[in-house]
Amino acid sequence: MPTPEKTSLSGIVAAGRDLLEAGGQQKLTMQGIAGRVGVRAPSLYKHVDNRAALLAAVAEATVDDLTSRLEATDGSLEELAHCYRRFARARPEGFRLMHSTHAPPRSLARAAGPVLHAAGELVGEQDALDAARLLTAWVAGFIDMELNGSFRLGGDVDRAFEYGLRGMRRALADDHQAPPA
Repeated sequence: MPTPEKTSLSGIVAAGRDLLEAGGQQKLTMQGIAGRVGVRAPSLYKHVDNRAALLAAVAEATVDDLTSRLEATDGSLEELAHCYRRFARARPEGFRLMHSTHAPPRSLARAAGPVLHAAGELVGEQDALDAARLLTAWVAGFIDMELNGSFRLGGDVDRAFEYGLRGMRRALADDHQAPPA
């Protein structure tokens, strides 16, 4: 009779997400995960081929978590941006991992869905991808600077975020109403 599995891929990924937040990508090791799930490191290779596969699995779970949160919003650009910011504040290392080459494109495409839909509602389907990229780049850049402590000139960062969101909405709406160049 075969020995029952002491862990599962979902258990490994959950431990990986915890380790990631505790110490960044450098702490996300097979040895570290093995210690968390109570097995020897070689046992993990039954579930993941290597560290790169582990990083991809953790990134995918992180993106899937974000996607479900985005899908639970009211779908407005503002609420999507706030949701993304809350997520990044709660899981800063996961936020960073999502923006690495480890995140599977199919997961990222699913996460883009709510933003593409909201952008399409605002600017039309023809320009939805461009608008979604603009908004995502601004929000991700703002959050990255915030997480890295780059806003050092004082002022209210929350107010600045709101100001930026209002500006994004105006710019997208104005551009959509302007006659083509």
